[in-house]
Amino acid sequence: MGEVVVPIDDDSLQHLPLQIITFKSGSNKDIPVAGHAVSGPRGGVDVRELESWLPLTESRNGTTFSAVFHLLCSGIGFQALLLPAAFLSLGWAWGIICLSMAYAWQLYTTWLLVNLHEPVPGTRCSRFVRLSIIAFGPKLGKLLAIFPVMYLSGGSCVMLIITGGNSMKQFFNIICEEGTMCGSKSLTGTHWFLVFAGIAIIIGQLPNLNSMARVSLTGAITSIGYITMVWALSIGKRRPSGVSYSLPDAEKTGMNGFGNILNAIGIIMLAFRGHNLILEIQGTLPSDSKQSPRKSMWRSVMVSYLIIPMCLFPLAIVGFWAYGNKIPANGVGILTAFSQFHGHDTSKLVIGLIYLWLTISCITSYQIYAMPAFDNLEFVYASSQKRRCPWWVRVGLRLFFGGLTFFIAVAFPFLGSLAPLIGGMAVVPLTFAYPCFMWISIKKPRSKGKMWSLNMGLGCLGIVLSVLLIVAAIWNLADHGFNANFFRP
Repeated sequence: MGEVVVPIDDDSLQHLPLQIITFKSGSNKDIPVAGHAVSGPRGGVDVRELESWLPLTESRNGTTFSAVFHLLCSGIGFQALLLPAAFLSLGWAWGIICLSMAYAWQLYTTWLLVNLHEPVPGTRCSRFVRLSIIAFGPKLGKLLAIFPVMYLSGGSCVMLIITGGNSMKQFFNIICEEGTMCGSKSLTGTHWFLVFAGIAIIIGQLPNLNSMARVSLTGAITSIGYITMVWALSIGKRRPSGVSYSLPDAEKTGMNGFGNILNAIGIIMLAFRGHNLILEIQGTLPSDSKQSPRKSMWRSVMVSYLIIPMCLFPLAIVGFWAYGNKIPANGVGILTAFSQFHGHDTSKLVIGLIYLWLTISCITSYQIYAMPAFDNLEFVYASSQKRRCPWWVRVGLRLFFGGLTFFIAVAFPFLGSLAPLIGGMAVVPLTFAYPCFMWISIKKPRSKGKMWSLNMGLGCLGIVLSVLLIVAAIWNLADHGFNANFFRP
């Protein structure tokens, strides 16, 4: 959602949502104003207040540091643990090249979104769906953006429950091994999912995105911590015997070889995430008629995107060097391989610490990915009731969302197997393609000029890759199948 920033006499700002809304003038004629489809002043709700009611834009007291914390927490995830598996199909050279190109590409699209946060002078667009509507129109904008954003909000929370719940189970099994007092009290997978979801929902009662800065800082520290520990410990351990750095000949040719390459590219592209939150994070930064939040946000991006490759590149390169073809292409990748080959000669406290940090990282990431869903639920209430959500309604809505994601996680614990398919449909277009087309639509660069050609080429390439990744994921599922263990986490 965006808002028109209008200076008034006391130098404060009025924030108006940026979609289509009509007000009644004194002559009873409809006057179009940028905003949500809610009543104007005569209808009872002042749209200037709506932004201050919603959790994404309730507080605009963020800083460059808080934005860095949010970017790191949302940008470094457990998907990175699969990066070494991608190198098996691509090899050393192409693996590093593809990882570098994906990093540069998504950094460029981040720059586009940061500069599109104010699509026209005097406005701020603090939600991805609203920017899509501005760029592509109400119908096409919603059609293109709602599913990716919805999946990256709700779907990511479901995957975080699955991954975090399993990590909690692994941590418990490591600390409470057989023979100890707690060794006979292990819970089922459903119970661990419930414990994780309960903790996440309790922390999720924080009122707005800006109030989560310390949570995101904790998530950033733990994410960097467990990733660094995994690749650093892998260097210090002896490589398993029989490690190979190439696929069998039968897996290199034909549709199998083509599918393996596409799946590897998909793993690399899905390791970069968080683009659905760039505008939302920038929306927490203050602004006035003289100072734009663009410069502060870009400083935050540069700091965080210096740290992210320092985590991802060593993880991918060291992980492939240490385990090669021994890395599983599912689960938690290099962490699973490390536990399998070095669990016996590594302190249980060290391995337990890695799983504990992974669990904390998932819990904190849940908060920032759930915030757009909280915002949408509260918008429905606020626009219909024409008032701010009372605390008990806010608690109820967040309990509802947490319960829904928990139910989906328990009902479909195999969603990780479908991640390449859904990621090709949602993550890749939103991260690598849509920002390029948005820039062309909103900024209208000279046709066939440098910016027009660059964005058109990258956007079309992103769409083509998205289609190819979907085809490869469907082929892989049809060829290998997957375990649809409904309600059996």
